[in-house]
Amino acid sequence: MHHALRALFVSGLLAGVVQAQQPVSLFDGKTLQGWKVVTCEAEVVDGAILLKAGNGFLQAEKDYGDFVFECDWKALHTNMWDSGVYFRAGDPEGKFPWPKQHQVNMRRGQEGTIPGADKAKAASLYKPGEWNHFKLTVKGQTAELEFNGEKAWTRDGITPAKGHLCLQAEVPGGGQFLFKNLTLVELDAPAK
Repeated sequence: MHHALRALFVSGLLAGVVQAQQPVSLFDGKTLQGWKVVTCEAEVVDGAILLKAGNGFLQAEKDYGDFVFECDWKALHTNMWDSGVYFRAGDPEGKFPWPKQHQVNMRRGQEGTIPGADKAKAASLYKPGEWNHFKLTVKGQTAELEFNGEKAWTRDGITPAKGHLCLQAEVPGGGQFLFKNLTLVELDAPAK
């Protein structure tokens, strides 16, 4: 019993440390500082990142392992849209302009989906023509998405342990997208 109480205290203490960490803004609302633009065009418009043209992505300058990432996003095209958020991603291979995995999709009819998770639930949470909110938590080999305030899915088997965080531009086939309020809490960062 003593060990169980101690473990509960330590896990509660660690949870408190995680909760105490403040989100870091990944976008200052004015520039693309902190992002690398790869084979696409992006600019800042009215405090949001506009994925303007091309097939490519914006890649955060730092790689991440365990984290909570949040963003607001909006598709600007009215009859087709396609973008996504890549996490723990590698570099693109061959002719394909995007990383292989892992992508939280923003394609019409597949909003918020990821292979191996409940696609119908996630897509049902999308608000057409409005700002949508993702909260993506990645810890160990598990990822979980909260989409517009509701749990969309949990997926295991997420490897590697660290990789790129990217915003996908797929403008020719899916139209332009806006992103704002991009924040991240590193769960595996050393305590300050």
